[in-house]
Amino acid sequence: MRTSLREDILNAGLKVMFQAGYQGATVRDICAEAGAPHGSFTNHFRSKEEFAKEVLDRYFENVKIAVRSALDDKTLTPRQRLHRYLEIISGRLAGDKWNRGCLIGDFSIETASQSKLLRHRLEAIFEEWRAPFAACIAEAQDLGEIDSTFDPMDLAEFLLSSWEGAILRMKVERGPAPLDRFRKIVFETVFKEKK
Repeated sequence: MRTSLREDILNAGLKVMFQAGYQGATVRDICAEAGAPHGSFTNHFRSKEEFAKEVLDRYFENVKIAVRSALDDKTLTPRQRLHRYLEIISGRLAGDKWNRGCLIGDFSIETASQSKLLRHRLEAIFEEWRAPFAACIAEAQDLGEIDSTFDPMDLAEFLLSSWEGAILRMKVERGPAPLDRFRKIVFETVFKEKK
């Protein structure tokens, strides 16, 4: 059974927006990628902005799967789970040959100053995204695995913000060095294992 044109258009939007960004992704290009008539877009979506929000939500659902697969793995210590998440994402970025980053980060740069709708959605995404990291960090602190100087929520915010910055540098350099550097430094300083 064929998926609906709406689904085809959303899937195409994710691909095209990754390649061209929000501004560069035209409705025409998205429909062409989906093999859908131009009118189908306006039948399913009120605006490109509303469409982009749905694409972003779809992308974030995939991110949450990676978060759960790493942070819910109780066979690892909390510190190891944090490291595991960064490894999972690094593997995905390697699979894309280092030229595709994070849509959340890309949209944050490109749309936050232009779209109130997307800025508010991105703000909510970051808030939801950091919560499981803060819980994992708090668990690591309770176990004495990492230092308790800083608040877990602040550390989660630092981790995600810094990681997004490393991904941006990775896209510029087209290689893993910024990600490797970030992981090495953060786990030998901020998340250094207590002896």
